[in-house]
Amino acid sequence: MFRRNFLKSSALGSGIAFFPFEKIIYDYPKNKFNLNYAPHFGMFKHSAGEDLIDQLNFMADEGFTAFEDNNLKKRSISDQNKIASTLTKRNLRMGVFVAHSIYWKEPNLASGSIDKREEFLKEIRESVEVAKRVNAKWMTVVPGYKDLRLKDSYQQTNVIDSLKYACDILEPYDLTMVLEPLNFRNHPGLFLTDSPQAFEICKAINSKSCKILFDIYHQQIQEGNLIPNIDLCWDEISYFQIGDNPGRNEPTTGEINYKNIFKFIYEKGFKGILGMEHGNSIKGKIGEKQLIESYKSVDNFKI
Repeated sequence: MFRRNFLKSSALGSGIAFFPFEKIIYDYPKNKFNLNYAPHFGMFKHSAGEDLIDQLNFMADEGFTAFEDNNLKKRSISDQNKIASTLTKRNLRMGVFVAHSIYWKEPNLASGSIDKREEFLKEIRESVEVAKRVNAKWMTVVPGYKDLRLKDSYQQTNVIDSLKYACDILEPYDLTMVLEPLNFRNHPGLFLTDSPQAFEICKAINSKSCKILFDIYHQQIQEGNLIPNIDLCWDEISYFQIGDNPGRNEPTTGEINYKNIFKFIYEKGFKGILGMEHGNSIKGKIGEKQLIESYKSVDNFKI
């Protein structure tokens, strides 16, 4: 992942001895991307090995400038500290991690339950400490399952109220929860599915600490019309995630024209992170090399 230059002791003509020490010098990255694409652990394990730090170094060596980890909060504090140290050394930006327990089969925030709200806010407070530890700016929030006993407007009001309380926790630390709409096919029954709905919620909350995570894979399935919807939601989008459809693998393996989408995002002036929340279409080292080549291809949009 990097070269080690050893300056060994040597006796010069003056007879002065220089004692040995080790200096680590990192090679220039192999690729230079226009946008901040963020791989995750496991994406390059066949090339880098199972060790998490070796995987981070591999990402940086290949030219990636960011990293995301949905499971970061579940890792030990020791591992979080090691990750944070490596991110600093390799000049990698920390992307999202999942901030709270996501309710896939029963309502929580949409229900208006005070107990569910307090559970959510407790986990947001815990996530602040994780974010501080790894120098993260964003954390993913999914409002959870619908409450079929309530009209949509009541559910939305309940969600907005809970998110406002969360903003009170996050704003003093300049942290942002990003709301992720998820598609009906992979995650049926969830409250938040559409980008206009996420846009409406963020406008109602009106806080720098509540923005949209626009997952291009999910929104291609849910609503399509990707570039116009990104443009209409632009003021409230703080983070993107990537995955082609069908298959939820790397760009160029499905129907989405990622070169045009990335070109649009770049020309809009986006400086944030685009999480590579997808699988590899081919297994092993060959597939990992192909994944990198696919990003080089779709990132090649500058004239």
